[in-house]
Amino acid sequence: MGQFSERIQDYRDRLRDWWADGGVGRGLVIGGLVIYLLVSLVVGFFWSSEPDMFDVKARADQRAAAMGLENAIGFTTTATLMEVTETLLDKPGGYLSNDVFPPGLWLDNIPNWEYGVLVQVRDFSRALRKDFSRSQSQSTEDKDLAVAEPQFHFDSDSWAVPSTESEYGRGLKALNNYLRRLADPAEPTAQFYARADNLRQWLLDVETRLGSLSQRLSASVGRQRLNTDLAGEADAKQSTPSGSDQMVKTPWNKIDDVFYEARGSSWALLHLLKAIEVDFQDILEKKNAMVSLRQIIRELEGTQEPLWAPVIMNGSGFGMFANHSLVMASYISRANAAILDLRELLSQG
Repeated sequence: MGQFSERIQDYRDRLRDWWADGGVGRGLVIGGLVIYLLVSLVVGFFWSSEPDMFDVKARADQRAAAMGLENAIGFTTTATLMEVTETLLDKPGGYLSNDVFPPGLWLDNIPNWEYGVLVQVRDFSRALRKDFSRSQSQSTEDKDLAVAEPQFHFDSDSWAVPSTESEYGRGLKALNNYLRRLADPAEPTAQFYARADNLRQWLLDVETRLGSLSQRLSASVGRQRLNTDLAGEADAKQSTPSGSDQMVKTPWNKIDDVFYEARGSSWALLHLLKAIEVDFQDILEKKNAMVSLRQIIRELEGTQEPLWAPVIMNGSGFGMFANHSLVMASYISRANAAILDLRELLSQG
Protein backbone atom coordinates (compact mmCIF):
# COMPACT_ATOMS: atom_id res chain seq x y z
CA MET A 1 0.00 0.00 0.00
CA GLY A 2 2.88 2.32 0.80
CA GLN A 3 4.59 1.62 -2.54
CA PHE A 4 1.35 2.32 -4.37
CA SER A 5 0.95 5.69 -2.60
CA GLU A 6 4.55 6.60 -3.40
CA ARG A 7 4.01 5.73 -7.07
CA ILE A 8 0.92 7.93 -7.26
CA GLN A 9 2.80 10.79 -5.61
CA ASP A 10 5.66 10.30 -8.10
CA TYR A 11 3.26 10.57 -11.04
CA ARG A 12 1.79 13.76 -9.55
CA ASP A 13 5.26 15.28 -9.14
CA ARG A 14 6.20 14.45 -12.73
CA LEU A 15 2.97 15.94 -14.06
CA ARG A 16 3.47 19.09 -11.97
CA ASP A 17 7.05 19.46 -13.22
CA TRP A 18 5.98 18.94 -16.84
CA TRP A 19 3.29 21.59 -16.54
CA ALA A 20 5.62 24.03 -14.82
CA ASP A 21 8.24 23.61 -17.56
CA GLY A 22 5.68 24.78 -20.14
CA GLY A 23 6.85 24.45 -23.71
CA VAL A 24 5.14 22.85 -26.67
CA GLY A 25 3.28 20.22 -24.65
CA ARG A 26 1.41 22.69 -22.49
CA GLY A 27 0.65 24.91 -25.48
CA LEU A 28 -0.85 21.96 -27.34
CA VAL A 29 -3.03 21.04 -24.36
CA ILE A 30 -4.33 24.59 -23.93
CA GLY A 31 -4.82 25.05 -27.67
CA GLY A 32 -6.66 21.75 -27.96
CA LEU A 33 -8.91 22.64 -25.03
CA VAL A 34 -9.76 26.05 -26.54
CA ILE A 35 -10.55 24.49 -29.92
CA TYR A 36 -12.71 21.84 -28.25
CA LEU A 37 -14.69 24.48 -26.35
CA LEU A 38 -15.22 26.59 -29.48
CA VAL A 39 -16.36 23.58 -31.51
CA SER A 40 -18.68 22.55 -28.66
CA LEU A 41 -20.25 26.01 -28.62
CA VAL A 42 -20.89 25.95 -32.38
CA VAL A 43 -22.25 22.40 -32.31
CA GLY A 44 -24.36 23.21 -29.24
CA PHE A 45 -25.90 26.18 -31.06
CA PHE A 46 -26.79 23.90 -33.99
CA TRP A 47 -28.23 21.24 -31.69
CA SER A 48 -30.40 23.83 -29.92
CA SER A 49 -32.61 24.32 -32.98
CA GLU A 50 -36.08 22.80 -32.67
CA PRO A 51 -37.31 20.35 -35.35
CA ASP A 52 -39.67 21.66 -38.01
CA MET A 53 -43.30 20.60 -38.24
CA PHE A 54 -44.21 17.96 -40.80
CA ASP A 55 -47.23 16.89 -42.88
CA VAL A 56 -48.70 13.92 -41.00
CA LYS A 57 -50.76 12.59 -43.93
CA ALA A 58 -47.84 12.74 -46.37
CA ARG A 59 -45.46 11.03 -43.92
CA ALA A 60 -48.02 8.30 -43.19
CA ASP A 61 -48.56 7.68 -46.92
CA GLN A 62 -44.78 7.47 -47.44
CA ARG A 63 -44.46 4.97 -44.59
CA ALA A 64 -47.34 2.86 -45.96
CA ALA A 65 -45.78 2.83 -49.43
CA ALA A 66 -42.39 1.84 -48.02
CA MET A 67 -44.03 -1.02 -46.11
CA GLY A 68 -46.10 -2.08 -49.13
CA LEU A 69 -49.36 -1.55 -47.24
CA GLU A 70 -52.57 0.43 -47.60
CA ASN A 71 -53.31 3.34 -45.29
CA ALA A 72 -56.05 1.91 -43.04
CA ILE A 73 -58.01 3.54 -40.20
CA GLY A 74 -55.60 4.32 -37.39
CA PHE A 75 -52.54 4.05 -39.63
CA THR A 76 -51.98 7.82 -39.82
CA THR A 77 -52.33 8.27 -36.06
CA THR A 78 -49.99 5.39 -35.19
CA ALA A 79 -47.49 6.42 -37.87
CA THR A 80 -47.53 9.98 -36.50
CA LEU A 81 -46.79 8.72 -32.99
CA MET A 82 -43.83 6.85 -34.45
CA GLU A 83 -42.69 9.88 -36.45
CA VAL A 84 -42.82 12.12 -33.38
CA THR A 85 -40.81 9.58 -31.36
CA GLU A 86 -38.26 9.11 -34.15
CA THR A 87 -37.82 12.88 -34.38
CA LEU A 88 -37.21 12.93 -30.61
CA LEU A 89 -34.38 10.43 -31.05
CA ASP A 90 -32.95 11.36 -34.48
CA LYS A 91 -33.08 15.17 -34.60
CA PRO A 92 -29.73 17.09 -34.86
CA GLY A 93 -27.62 15.96 -31.93
CA GLY A 94 -29.89 13.00 -31.28
CA TYR A 95 -31.48 12.53 -27.88
CA LEU A 96 -29.76 14.99 -25.50
CA SER A 97 -31.47 14.51 -22.13
CA ASN A 98 -29.08 11.73 -21.09
CA ASP A 99 -25.84 13.24 -22.43
CA VAL A 100 -22.90 13.20 -20.02
CA PHE A 101 -20.38 15.03 -22.22
CA PRO A 102 -20.38 18.53 -23.75
CA PRO A 103 -22.00 20.10 -25.62
CA GLY A 104 -25.13 18.11 -24.79
CA LEU A 105 -24.30 18.28 -21.09
CA TRP A 106 -24.42 22.09 -21.21
CA LEU A 107 -27.78 22.37 -22.97
CA ASP A 108 -31.04 22.57 -21.06
CA ASN A 109 -33.60 24.10 -23.43
CA ILE A 110 -33.74 21.18 -25.86
CA PRO A 111 -33.75 18.53 -23.09
CA ASN A 112 -36.80 20.27 -21.62
CA TRP A 113 -38.34 20.38 -25.11
CA GLU A 114 -37.65 16.64 -25.35
CA TYR A 115 -39.38 16.01 -22.04
CA GLY A 116 -42.49 17.86 -23.23
CA VAL A 117 -42.59 15.68 -26.35
CA LEU A 118 -41.99 12.56 -24.28
CA VAL A 119 -44.96 13.29 -22.00
CA GLN A 120 -47.29 13.36 -25.02
CA VAL A 121 -45.72 10.20 -26.46
CA ARG A 122 -46.26 8.41 -23.14
CA ASP A 123 -49.86 9.62 -22.80
CA PHE A 124 -50.83 8.68 -26.34
CA SER A 125 -49.10 5.27 -26.27
CA ARG A 126 -51.07 4.52 -23.10
CA ALA A 127 -54.32 5.65 -24.73
CA LEU A 128 -53.49 3.56 -27.79
CA ARG A 129 -52.97 0.49 -25.61
CA LYS A 130 -55.97 0.82 -23.31
CA ASP A 131 -58.58 2.62 -25.46
CA PHE A 132 -58.02 3.03 -29.20
CA SER A 133 -56.98 -0.59 -29.86
CA ARG A 134 -59.71 -2.20 -27.72
CA SER A 135 -63.38 -2.58 -28.61
CA GLN A 136 -64.55 -2.65 -24.98
CA SER A 137 -63.22 -2.62 -21.44
CA GLN A 138 -63.18 -6.43 -21.19
CA SER A 139 -61.39 -7.04 -24.50
CA THR A 140 -57.79 -8.26 -24.69
CA GLU A 141 -55.07 -5.66 -25.14
CA ASP A 142 -52.86 -5.79 -28.21
CA LYS A 143 -49.67 -7.82 -27.69
CA ASP A 144 -47.34 -5.33 -29.41
CA LEU A 145 -48.81 -2.28 -27.68
CA ALA A 146 -48.40 -4.07 -24.35
CA VAL A 147 -44.66 -4.08 -25.13
CA ALA A 148 -44.43 -0.58 -26.62
CA GLU A 149 -46.16 1.47 -23.92
CA PRO A 150 -43.91 0.46 -20.96
CA GLN A 151 -40.78 1.09 -23.03
CA PHE A 152 -41.62 4.78 -23.40
CA HIS A 153 -41.90 5.05 -19.62
CA PHE A 154 -38.28 4.01 -19.16
CA ASP A 155 -35.98 6.47 -17.36
CA SER A 156 -35.53 9.47 -19.65
CA ASP A 157 -31.92 10.23 -18.64
CA SER A 158 -30.25 6.81 -18.58
CA TRP A 159 -26.94 7.05 -20.42
CA ALA A 160 -26.02 3.36 -20.60
CA VAL A 161 -26.85 -0.21 -19.52
CA PRO A 162 -29.40 0.19 -20.95
CA SER A 163 -29.53 3.56 -22.64
CA THR A 164 -32.74 5.52 -22.99
CA GLU A 165 -32.41 5.46 -26.79
CA SER A 166 -32.23 1.67 -26.91
CA GLU A 167 -35.34 1.24 -24.76
CA TYR A 168 -37.34 3.76 -26.76
CA GLY A 169 -36.07 2.02 -29.89
CA ARG A 170 -37.63 -1.22 -28.62
CA GLY A 171 -40.90 0.65 -28.17
CA LEU A 172 -40.71 1.90 -31.75
CA LYS A 173 -40.06 -1.62 -33.01
CA ALA A 174 -43.18 -2.87 -31.20
CA LEU A 175 -45.22 0.02 -32.61
CA ASN A 176 -43.98 -0.84 -36.09
CA ASN A 177 -45.12 -4.45 -35.60
CA TYR A 178 -48.57 -3.21 -34.55
CA LEU A 179 -48.70 -0.84 -37.52
CA ARG A 180 -47.85 -3.63 -39.96
CA ARG A 181 -50.53 -5.89 -38.51
CA LEU A 182 -53.03 -3.01 -38.42
CA ALA A 183 -52.90 -2.51 -42.21
CA ASP A 184 -52.84 -6.24 -43.02
CA PRO A 185 -56.33 -7.66 -43.78
CA ALA A 186 -55.01 -11.09 -42.83
CA GLU A 187 -54.31 -9.86 -39.25
CA PRO A 188 -57.71 -9.06 -37.68
CA THR A 189 -56.24 -9.16 -34.16
CA ALA A 190 -54.73 -5.67 -34.61
CA GLN A 191 -57.42 -2.99 -34.63
CA PHE A 192 -57.85 0.77 -34.17
CA TYR A 193 -61.35 1.84 -33.18
CA ALA A 194 -62.14 5.40 -34.28
CA ARG A 195 -64.97 6.04 -31.81
CA ALA A 196 -66.10 9.19 -30.05
CA ASP A 197 -65.78 7.68 -26.56
CA ASN A 198 -62.15 6.65 -27.18
CA LEU A 199 -61.28 10.11 -28.41
CA ARG A 200 -63.02 11.80 -25.47
CA GLN A 201 -61.04 9.70 -23.00
CA TRP A 202 -57.69 10.72 -24.50
CA LEU A 203 -58.76 14.37 -24.75
CA LEU A 204 -59.47 14.31 -21.02
CA ASP A 205 -55.80 13.46 -20.42
CA VAL A 206 -54.76 16.20 -22.83
CA GLU A 207 -56.96 18.67 -20.98
CA THR A 208 -55.26 18.00 -17.65
CA ARG A 209 -51.78 18.22 -19.19
CA LEU A 210 -52.47 21.56 -20.85
CA GLY A 211 -54.14 22.89 -17.71
CA SER A 212 -51.02 22.14 -15.69
CA LEU A 213 -48.72 23.70 -18.29
CA SER A 214 -50.90 26.82 -18.45
CA GLN A 215 -50.73 27.29 -14.68
CA ARG A 216 -46.97 26.78 -14.55
CA LEU A 217 -46.42 29.24 -17.40
CA SER A 218 -48.66 31.84 -15.79
CA ALA A 219 -46.68 31.51 -12.55
CA SER A 220 -43.72 33.21 -14.26
CA VAL A 221 -45.28 36.38 -12.84
CA GLY A 222 -45.73 35.84 -9.12
CA ARG A 223 -49.30 36.41 -7.93
CA GLN A 224 -51.26 35.84 -4.76
CA ARG A 225 -53.94 33.23 -5.44
CA LEU A 226 -56.89 32.13 -3.38
CA ASN A 227 -56.92 28.43 -2.54
CA THR A 228 -59.78 26.86 -4.53
CA ASP A 229 -58.67 23.24 -4.13
CA LEU A 230 -61.81 22.21 -2.23
CA ALA A 231 -64.27 24.65 -3.82
CA GLY A 232 -67.68 23.29 -4.78
CA GLU A 233 -68.02 20.55 -2.17
CA ALA A 234 -68.62 21.40 1.49
CA ASP A 235 -67.54 17.98 2.84
CA ALA A 236 -64.39 17.66 0.75
CA LYS A 237 -61.11 17.18 2.61
CA GLN A 238 -57.41 17.04 1.74
CA SER A 239 -54.44 15.21 3.25
CA THR A 240 -52.72 18.20 4.87
CA PRO A 241 -53.98 21.75 5.49
CA SER A 242 -52.87 24.63 3.26
CA GLY A 243 -53.33 28.37 3.51
CA SER A 244 -56.31 30.16 2.03
CA ASP A 245 -54.03 32.64 0.24
CA GLN A 246 -50.92 31.39 -1.57
CA MET A 247 -48.02 32.99 -3.42
CA VAL A 248 -47.38 31.11 -6.67
CA LYS A 249 -44.24 31.94 -8.64
CA THR A 250 -41.86 29.96 -10.84
CA PRO A 251 -38.20 30.31 -9.75
CA TRP A 252 -36.29 32.57 -12.14
CA ASN A 253 -33.91 29.77 -13.18
CA LYS A 254 -36.82 27.47 -14.13
CA ILE A 255 -38.77 29.86 -16.34
CA ASP A 256 -37.07 28.82 -19.60
CA ASP A 257 -37.36 25.14 -18.58
CA VAL A 258 -41.15 25.37 -18.28
CA PHE A 259 -41.37 27.38 -21.51
CA TYR A 260 -39.49 24.82 -23.59
CA GLU A 261 -41.32 21.90 -21.99
CA ALA A 262 -44.60 23.54 -23.01
CA ARG A 263 -43.27 24.22 -26.50
CA GLY A 264 -42.22 20.58 -26.95
CA SER A 265 -45.48 19.23 -25.58
CA SER A 266 -47.46 21.52 -27.91
CA TRP A 267 -45.34 20.45 -30.89
CA ALA A 268 -46.07 16.76 -30.31
CA LEU A 269 -49.75 17.33 -29.52
CA LEU A 270 -50.18 19.45 -32.64
CA HIS A 271 -49.09 16.56 -34.88
CA LEU A 272 -51.18 14.00 -33.02
CA LEU A 273 -54.30 16.15 -33.38
CA LYS A 274 -53.66 16.56 -37.10
CA ALA A 275 -53.50 12.77 -37.36
CA ILE A 276 -56.74 12.50 -35.37
CA GLU A 277 -58.32 14.84 -37.93
CA VAL A 278 -57.55 12.25 -40.62
CA ASP A 279 -58.55 9.03 -38.85
CA PHE A 280 -61.61 10.44 -37.04
CA GLN A 281 -62.90 12.49 -39.98
CA ASP A 282 -66.28 10.73 -40.21
CA ILE A 283 -66.91 10.93 -36.45
CA LEU A 284 -65.93 14.60 -36.26
CA GLU A 285 -68.09 15.58 -39.22
CA LYS A 286 -71.07 13.64 -37.89
CA LYS A 287 -70.75 15.42 -34.53
CA ASN A 288 -70.19 18.76 -36.32
CA ALA A 289 -66.93 18.98 -34.35
CA MET A 290 -64.35 19.26 -37.11
CA VAL A 291 -64.17 23.05 -36.86
CA SER A 292 -63.57 22.77 -33.10
CA LEU A 293 -60.64 20.43 -33.66
CA ARG A 294 -59.18 22.75 -36.29
CA GLN A 295 -59.43 25.68 -33.89
CA ILE A 296 -57.42 23.71 -31.31
CA ILE A 297 -54.81 22.99 -33.97
CA ARG A 298 -54.68 26.67 -34.90
CA GLU A 299 -54.11 27.73 -31.30
CA LEU A 300 -51.31 25.18 -30.88
CA GLU A 301 -49.70 26.36 -34.12
CA GLY A 302 -49.36 29.74 -32.41
CA THR A 303 -47.09 28.13 -29.79
CA GLN A 304 -44.62 27.19 -32.54
CA GLU A 305 -44.01 30.68 -33.88
CA PRO A 306 -40.29 31.54 -34.28
CA LEU A 307 -38.66 32.90 -31.13
CA TRP A 308 -36.56 35.90 -32.12
CA ALA A 309 -35.25 36.86 -28.68
CA PRO A 310 -31.93 35.28 -27.61
CA VAL A 311 -33.40 34.48 -24.17
CA ILE A 312 -36.85 33.84 -22.69
CA MET A 313 -38.09 37.25 -21.59
CA ASN A 314 -39.93 37.48 -18.28
CA GLY A 315 -41.32 40.99 -18.12
CA SER A 316 -44.12 41.86 -15.72
CA GLY A 317 -47.67 41.51 -17.00
CA PHE A 318 -48.11 45.14 -18.13
CA GLY A 319 -44.46 46.21 -18.06
CA MET A 320 -42.20 47.48 -20.82
CA PHE A 321 -40.72 44.10 -21.72
CA ALA A 322 -42.28 40.99 -23.23
CA ASN A 323 -43.21 37.93 -21.20
CA HIS A 324 -42.89 34.89 -23.43
CA SER A 325 -44.32 32.55 -20.80
CA LEU A 326 -47.57 34.51 -20.61
CA VAL A 327 -47.88 34.50 -24.41
CA MET A 328 -47.41 30.72 -24.44
CA ALA A 329 -49.91 30.35 -21.58
CA SER A 330 -52.47 32.34 -23.57
CA TYR A 331 -52.27 30.01 -26.58
CA ILE A 332 -52.36 26.88 -24.43
CA SER A 333 -55.29 28.14 -22.32
CA ARG A 334 -57.35 28.88 -25.44
CA ALA A 335 -56.51 25.44 -26.86
CA ASN A 336 -57.53 23.86 -23.55
CA ALA A 337 -60.85 25.69 -23.52
CA ALA A 338 -61.50 24.50 -27.08
CA ILE A 339 -60.71 20.91 -26.04
CA LEU A 340 -63.36 21.16 -23.33
CA ASP A 341 -65.90 22.28 -25.97
CA LEU A 342 -64.82 19.45 -28.29
CA ARG A 343 -65.32 16.86 -25.57
CA GLU A 344 -68.82 18.17 -24.98
CA LEU A 345 -69.63 17.90 -28.69
CA LEU A 346 -68.31 14.34 -28.82
CA SER A 347 -70.52 13.34 -25.87
CA GLN A 348 -73.69 14.36 -27.72
CA GLY A 349 -75.61 11.76 -29.72
